[in-house]
Amino acid sequence: MSDSNDEGLGYWLRWQVPVCALIIVAPSVLASYIINKVKTDPLFFNHFWKPQWRNLNPCWLLCYRAFAFICTARILCEVIASEGGAFAFYFYTQWTFALVMVYFGLGTVISAYGCWVCLNTPLPENGARAEFLKSDVEESRTENSGTYKENNVRDKIKLQSHHAQEEFQRRAGFWGYLMQTIYQTCAGAVILTDIVFWCVIVPFLSNSHLGLNTLMGCMHTLNAMFLILDTLLNSLPFPWFRLAYFVQWSCLYVVFQWVLHACGFTWWPYPFLELNTPWAPLWYFALALVHIPCYGMYALIVKAKNSILPRLFPHAFVRSY
Repeated sequence: MSDSNDEGLGYWLRWQVPVCALIIVAPSVLASYIINKVKTDPLFFNHFWKPQWRNLNPCWLLCYRAFAFICTARILCEVIASEGGAFAFYFYTQWTFALVMVYFGLGTVISAYGCWVCLNTPLPENGARAEFLKSDVEESRTENSGTYKENNVRDKIKLQSHHAQEEFQRRAGFWGYLMQTIYQTCAGAVILTDIVFWCVIVPFLSNSHLGLNTLMGCMHTLNAMFLILDTLLNSLPFPWFRLAYFVQWSCLYVVFQWVLHACGFTWWPYPFLELNTPWAPLWYFALALVHIPCYGMYALIVKAKNSILPRLFPHAFVRSY
């Protein structure tokens, strides 16, 4: 808790406040500009549910995402219960963990839809034709009748295959772009939370609210583990410009904290967010800069996936971008 002298209007009249506010506003404005101006290659529906492994059935990716969603939801529920309800979301870690859970929930739904479309896609024309000819011989159909039915089946197969191909290759809609945005926001956020937790909080800032226990250890391990495993399986691209969404996510959390403290809260969840120290602008500036290497570390993981795995598994891994 802060002292009583640090509360009230005087707290917000310190010189550190406008400087830190500028450090928050400037990256947020720049991120908004980048989001509006940068043009990228279009996303297609099959990016979201089709694995990047040639012989891996999409149902396995669906099962993995469903499993990850159930695990993250269970852990988050336990954290909320142990923290006394909504107070759990006072922390950036819970924000990010909830976002990871939303990603896997949305990914499960989209994967399920993709698998449903895939399973309802007819067999290739040659396979259908062979199957038809086999049944034609067994039933001793006449040649003319068989030819007519074969052509009829072929036309239906072509029409259904055309519709299925259009479904696979159509551009991603709102939910697809939302999933992609959440994915890349989570990518940077899980690296940031885990580095801060294991390298700063656990060694130097542990207390009754910030410290290592079973739940906190799981949250700061499984969040990155689940997401990296999904990255190794999925076909999603990873453009650099979506660092802007990660920046806005963190800025939103800081604004959330400032609003709460303007309304009377006096305890900061992370000591480096406090404004009553002359080092506050330096802390805020360092936190702003650290977003770049955190996002870059995950981008390197994606780059390594697309560089190393095709060499190790040239016949199994498909580099799609």
